[in-house]
Amino acid sequence: MAVASSLALLSLLFPPVSIVSSASVALVTLRRGATEGLYVLGCSSLVAGLLGWGLFGDFQFALLYVLALWLPVWLIGIILREGRQLSVAVEIAVLLGALAVAGCYVFNPDISATWLTVFGRMMDPANLPPDAPIADFKHTAAIISHYMTGIVATGSVFSLLFGLFLGRWWQANLYNPGGFKTEYLALRMPTRFAAASLLVIAAAQASSGVLSEAAWNISVLLLVLYGIVGTAVLHALFAGMKLARFTVPMLYITLFLIPHAILLAAVVGLADAWLNLRKHQSKHTTPKA
Repeated sequence: MAVASSLALLSLLFPPVSIVSSASVALVTLRRGATEGLYVLGCSSLVAGLLGWGLFGDFQFALLYVLALWLPVWLIGIILREGRQLSVAVEIAVLLGALAVAGCYVFNPDISATWLTVFGRMMDPANLPPDAPIADFKHTAAIISHYMTGIVATGSVFSLLFGLFLGRWWQANLYNPGGFKTEYLALRMPTRFAAASLLVIAAAQASSGVLSEAAWNISVLLLVLYGIVGTAVLHALFAGMKLARFTVPMLYITLFLIPHAILLAAVVGLADAWLNLRKHQSKHTTPKA
């Protein structure tokens, strides 16, 4: 409770800390079940609300923030605990993100204009250096505003997933060393999900207007999802090589230094739904790293 509540408020200043906060709730849920996970979530929310009232003079914002942070990871933690399939938990999390994007466009079809207004306030000349290229900023903002809903949804979903992964890793280290590595390297999306993903991309290409924009925003979410799956596939394949101690680190270094490499990883992750690339690799060698 102390870890979850204190790090949740600290994440307001340093957002990545929210992953550790979510992981603490996920760990209890995965190990002890939904009831004790909900107990920790509820008590931590109360503590976070009191801390928010003491530090900021407002408990409502802190309370709503932590509920939005912990409720999804608690729900996905229950799914993973009961189903024991990491791919199903990931699939549900991404579906929730896709539904959130679709819901945004249902309630506000011109949501890109809202984002553009937000960017306009951020680019107020009074807040920028005198020599700032405002025209270039506005042009970039006009493009990004059409995809910002998908970008925010992607960040939220993968913050949720990374919190779940960290909690699962903790659980494995405590009770089943090496279990999370095996589970992660076997991560694979079902063919029905991959087929639906291709339909979304096709709809984005073939349609126009609000439907096309919504489909492209969901595609942003799917791109990063299959990037993660593809990374797991490539890790498993490289780990079976004789030079695994070099190829596996180079994979992650490449993805970090060359962000566009995530596109290749996404293609691999999508193709794996039908080709099951690790099945062919396992016939010849056993992963070493």
